[in-house]
Amino acid sequence: MARNTFSGHLGFVLAAAGSAVGLGNIWRFPYLAAKNGGGLFLLVYMVLVFTFGFALLLTEVAIGRKTQHGPLSAYKKLHPNWGWLGLLATIIPAIILPYYSLIGGWVVKYFTVFATGQVAEATQDGFFGGFITAQYSPIVFHTIFFGTTALIIYAGVNKGIERISKILMPLLLLLVIGIAIYSCTLSYTDENGVTRTGMQGLAIYLIPDFTGMTPGRFLGVVMDALGQLFYSLSVAMGIMVAYGSYLKKSDNLPKSVTRVQIFDTGVAVLAGMMIIPAVFAFMGRDGFGAGPGLMFVSLPKVFLAMGATTGTVIGILFFATVFFAALTSCMSILEAIVASLIDEFRWTRKKATIVASIYGWVLGIFVALGYNLLYFEYELPNGSKAQILDIFDYVSNNIMMPILAFLTCILIGWILKPDTVIDEAETGAGRFVGKALYVVLIRFVCPVLLALVFLKAFGLFT
Repeated sequence: MARNTFSGHLGFVLAAAGSAVGLGNIWRFPYLAAKNGGGLFLLVYMVLVFTFGFALLLTEVAIGRKTQHGPLSAYKKLHPNWGWLGLLATIIPAIILPYYSLIGGWVVKYFTVFATGQVAEATQDGFFGGFITAQYSPIVFHTIFFGTTALIIYAGVNKGIERISKILMPLLLLLVIGIAIYSCTLSYTDENGVTRTGMQGLAIYLIPDFTGMTPGRFLGVVMDALGQLFYSLSVAMGIMVAYGSYLKKSDNLPKSVTRVQIFDTGVAVLAGMMIIPAVFAFMGRDGFGAGPGLMFVSLPKVFLAMGATTGTVIGILFFATVFFAALTSCMSILEAIVASLIDEFRWTRKKATIVASIYGWVLGIFVALGYNLLYFEYELPNGSKAQILDIFDYVSNNIMMPILAFLTCILIGWILKPDTVIDEAETGAGRFVGKALYVVLIRFVCPVLLALVFLKAFGLFT
């Protein structure tokens, strides 16, 4: 069976960037930056992205291109005794897919609310909670979002993933830049006569704040930045192995990976510029305490405060941006599973997509019911209270992903040796300038940092 490939370097970069630019950039990155001293978090994150993140991303893409297989069978081709890592790399996106699609459905709901002029309703206390605990509405929007994702994957690598990525990623970038610029121009005077501006919020976001900094607090910033890398770069999910398998041998691998990182990090930073100045102008520093509720609870109130017409337009554009980001990421999650089924069982893309889509859609309904018919509370090892969605997220992101990434470092760094990736990186690129640094990172630095990320999941650095 002939294997599909991206038509060129740009197709891979936009598709991989589309995978990396997801809810983690638009939603999680800004509130973590606000929580961790603004510019200090940005500085730490940048250093980690272009060292630790580069090594992990390059490794996974190289594994995919070298083996020409999806994650389920790629590790087996690398080393027969390590094939079980491929199973782990396939289970992770299979756990993430259902709840990611459900959250994507929440984004579609809010886009619909703003598009139909119901901004005031979206800002009412209890609106978000009322929606996610409803029995049928979240399932309907999950179905719409998942159906869109499945249709794109069904169309294939070139006609589906690449074509949509080439349309959505430039649009997403334009929207993020436009809203970020507008956000910085905002000014608001509250009932106490205090005037706050978007530029003041931007300064909080970009300028490092070392007030009250202690070694313990700095370690917390580093750990949050490390955790964000998994959300942002789509590493340790099998995704980049799958996308790497569609990359041509003639393409420059290190350059492609670097451009994916630049695109992903740029959008994450711009997302903070889009959200933090606006939240500060209308809500002050108190607005930063919303945490994960920042996007669905705090921001609609900010949009309402902008005025009926302006707030509606900005809200529509914002949730369109988030929808594009969520869709391109969900595409990559589903594709990681589909690629594995095609390569391991020699299924057609049609059959693999249908089977994986039925699984993801049905389990997504199960996750949605976790907020009503199947509601319960469970205390996670890190001390937080969890429902089904939270448990899925915790197991995949905090336990399985660090384990997969750690073991991949051991496999490449010590069992097969770093030349496995270095040789692949030099195919089509000539000399790999950063190979000495890569050896140090993949053998020593990355395993240590990944071990810390794993320990954090059990509340060690809380």
